[in-house]
Amino acid sequence: MRVAGLHIYPVKSTRGQDVEAAQVERWGLAGDRRFLVVDDDSRHVTAREDARLLSVSAVERGASELVLHGPHADPIVVHVLGRPTTKVQIWGDEVSAVRPSAEADAWCSALLGGVVELVWLVGPTSRPVNPAYGALGDTVSFADGYPLLLTATASLSQLNDWITATAAERGDYDVEPLTMRRFRPNVVVETTEPFAEDGWRQVRIGSVPFRVAKGCDRCVLTTVDPDTLVKGHEPIRTLARHRKRDGKVWFGVNLIPDGTGLVRLREDVEVLD
Repeated sequence: MRVAGLHIYPVKSTRGQDVEAAQVERWGLAGDRRFLVVDDDSRHVTAREDARLLSVSAVERGASELVLHGPHADPIVVHVLGRPTTKVQIWGDEVSAVRPSAEADAWCSALLGGVVELVWLVGPTSRPVNPAYGALGDTVSFADGYPLLLTATASLSQLNDWITATAAERGDYDVEPLTMRRFRPNVVVETTEPFAEDGWRQVRIGSVPFRVAKGCDRCVLTTVDPDTLVKGHEPIRTLARHRKRDGKVWFGVNLIPDGTGLVRLREDVEVLD
């Protein structure tokens, strides 16, 4: 198996950035989800609440600069160094972050039509993963719960086959296949067996070992077309038919690094356990 895609999301819930290589840190890929939009109560705002975040492209430019592109305003350059810290809330965790600039806050507020702030995570080693699925010292950035998300090509192909078959039962023969962008993975692996990743416990990507913490239960965000921002029924409707357990639907697996190093596109992926 090989790596078919590598993606980072510099600002949580914005468009992904395709990369040829990425540095794996113990908390995730370098540059992934270090920025977050928060409301006036310092609580996280994601595309679950406002899909307009998906229209933003965030591109890193050096170690301390980010360029934001959106449909509502000219691009803005965000600098992250030398600002006071503040406390923000994400999924019940309180972490320290910095507000890069009032201009960045205004840019994001204009996009969403309300008062929000853009913040940058100071210490990506300060937020622990769920101890039920991780070990002491495992940490995560502003990602939902775990350092990386892995998805597999054969699983998406099977899902699209199911969606096509279900649509045909309704007399709908003009269904566009879903792309992997719906699932916002960090690593896409080229596979031949659908959902083989369900049984993986340890993998090595290039030279970096990972633990598979748990499967990834999917939310309503996957039903939003990342290009048009139109919400539909898929893939949740079809996953509920074929991939439902414990009251949730599942696609992809969450990874925790057991080392650091560089991973690259087209690099070998080995299942260790």
